[in-house]
Amino acid sequence: MKKVLFDIQGMSCSACSSRIEKVVGKQKGVEQISVNLLKNNMHVSFDEGVISEQDIIAKVEKLGFGASLHLQQAQVKEKPVDTAAQEMQVMKQRLIWSTIFTLPLFYLSMGAMAKWPLPEIFLGMENALINGLTQLLLTIPVMFIGRKYFVHGFKNLWNKAPNMDSLIAIGSSAAFIYGIYAIYKIAYGFGHGDLELVHRFSHDLYFESSAMILTLITMGKFMEARAKSRTSEAITKLMNLAPKTAIVERHGLQGEISVEEVVTGDILIVKSGATVPVDGVIIEGSGALDEAAITGESIPVEKYMDDKVTGGTINKSGYFKMRATAVGENTTLAKIIALVDEATSSKAPIAKLADKISGIFVPVVIMIAVFAAAIWLCLGYSLEFALAVGISVLVISCPCALGLATPTAIMVGTGRGAANGILIKAASALEAAHHIDTVILDKTGTVTEGKPVVTDIIPNTISENELLSLAAAVEQLSEHPLAEPIIRAAKERNLELPPASNYRLLPGKGLEAEVNGKLSYAGNSKLMTEVAVNIGEFASTSEQLAHDGKTPLYFAQEGKLLGIITVADTVKPTSAEAIAKLQKLNIKVIMLTGDNKLTAEAIHRQVGMDQVLAELLPEDKERTVRRLQEQGHKVAMVGDGINDAPALARADVGIAIGAGTDIAIESADIVLMRSDLQDVPKAISLSKAVMNNIKQNLFWAFFYNAIGIPVAAGVLYPHFGILLSPMIAAAAMSCSSVSVVTNALRLRFWTSK
Repeated sequence: MKKVLFDIQGMSCSACSSRIEKVVGKQKGVEQISVNLLKNNMHVSFDEGVISEQDIIAKVEKLGFGASLHLQQAQVKEKPVDTAAQEMQVMKQRLIWSTIFTLPLFYLSMGAMAKWPLPEIFLGMENALINGLTQLLLTIPVMFIGRKYFVHGFKNLWNKAPNMDSLIAIGSSAAFIYGIYAIYKIAYGFGHGDLELVHRFSHDLYFESSAMILTLITMGKFMEARAKSRTSEAITKLMNLAPKTAIVERHGLQGEISVEEVVTGDILIVKSGATVPVDGVIIEGSGALDEAAITGESIPVEKYMDDKVTGGTINKSGYFKMRATAVGENTTLAKIIALVDEATSSKAPIAKLADKISGIFVPVVIMIAVFAAAIWLCLGYSLEFALAVGISVLVISCPCALGLATPTAIMVGTGRGAANGILIKAASALEAAHHIDTVILDKTGTVTEGKPVVTDIIPNTISENELLSLAAAVEQLSEHPLAEPIIRAAKERNLELPPASNYRLLPGKGLEAEVNGKLSYAGNSKLMTEVAVNIGEFASTSEQLAHDGKTPLYFAQEGKLLGIITVADTVKPTSAEAIAKLQKLNIKVIMLTGDNKLTAEAIHRQVGMDQVLAELLPEDKERTVRRLQEQGHKVAMVGDGINDAPALARADVGIAIGAGTDIAIESADIVLMRSDLQDVPKAISLSKAVMNNIKQNLFWAFFYNAIGIPVAAGVLYPHFGILLSPMIAAAAMSCSSVSVVTNALRLRFWTSK
């Protein structure tokens, strides 16, 4: 199955995107399709053996829209074009020129009625034809500037897929044609001496309505385009992080090259203040890296030899050489950009509902407009009155607000999440997250740090440093997982290790070695008993430490106990606070672990989750998720994305915690770049904020149409004399779209409580 991104030209409302989705989605071989109105693109998954890219393009073009294959940034090797900013500039030019002609037209048409000062040549019944022809000449440029509405509108109407442009085109054209009809009537009146006819039609030209509709719609489109350009800020900022050049060392020579020329394995030099060009590993030197743009963490992170570094992060201080491990589209930054882009292109189920409504909305509105005009004619009202009603209904009911309600909120929300180190892979995950009532946490690497550290050093007759030095000397000969944290602790204290030799592993008990020529032991209580070392009161201390989830290691020399060193996978500093925040959201928190019950219970006491299940295999975790779902719970699984993959895939929302590793990105719906459990309640809070915003948008979009259409149709006119003119209808329609986008933009200021 192949997945391709297409650029679409000519879409103006959700009726357009809905039509394309419906028609292309029905084609044989098309598995999945998602059309994004905001970004004017379309993701299609299809079987190459059944349908080709050109077949899909041809089908879109047959519907009256333009389609082409999207050029990736890597293909063009240039700064990506900001289509939203480009669209805003085009709309700005159209608005300026439309306004230049519309303002004098409006002044001329309303001047006599409002008693505004006008040149004599436009005043009086004798100059009615001059006035009318001047208005006609001022209207034609505005219609030419807004010709896109007519071309797309009538083309879609002809293809039986009417959209917003169709409503505008019909309304504006009807007003313009009626204006020409009125000029002919004025000319006829002058020719036949019927001054009453001249007087009547000189006040019913409607050219200003035709032009004002187009100008006000263009104004709304300009404001909409300006708002849309802000919604893509997150992606733009991420793209701008990527440096253009890198300093490479090849064959002993240093030189600056384009970042596109960097290949895997290259040795790169990163100086203080420079941006890391690609992903890699430090092989020499050190630096303090600002990873805020990738993880959202504001404090620089110290990086040393063998540490991984991410492209796009900034070296605040220090100097290091690194080996490139991932370049181009394989870097973490490129994957983040792709993830955010894909998330903003996908649709939440609530968006699909709005699209379906929009798909049938436009033809229904056209029928309402015709029906309303026909009723007023049947009631004996004039043609111009009925025409004004029909045009107002068409213009006020444009479903722009409905189509923008969901995608704008999703785009701003996912962008805001990315800025906080929360990557949302699909809009459906964003919607599902706000229903979550149960969060399941993996222990290792999620609640805990994921790597053992020395927690306690309890010496007997010697100092802490002496005990740690001897322990590290013995353990440096071992490959046991618990040896590494002891050696690391000794290095951190800059301790000199005495020479050790004659190492011997004692399976299930520990090891022995000669340190400074003295026989030394490291291991458990069983080993101490075997070598006749009296542990005395240290036995109860050891039991208490084990009860706290720590692993005690005894060290002895020449038959004498030197002390205990405990090693444990410690709880992350923020885990308890994160769990408390989840519980505050009325979410039940369960920890699943493959570790023993004693350790699991110790972690439970420290962080206070609701339930703990220990000694589980990966399939047991998946089974637990399924059981909770069968009980009616909405479950989020939080894990490292490796051995938790079955549970992550089964959960309603899979959340990977772990600095964006490949497996985490593949297996989860949401990726937390900071490896901080506090981002889980943040992600859920963001989901709730986005969904509330979408519901507000949809409410106002539906409410606006529910009130606007009947008023435009004239239901208030018989009793209250209230009737909307086409100009007011156009202004109201534009305001509704702008208000929906503006409301969505409030999410840019979202912060987690």
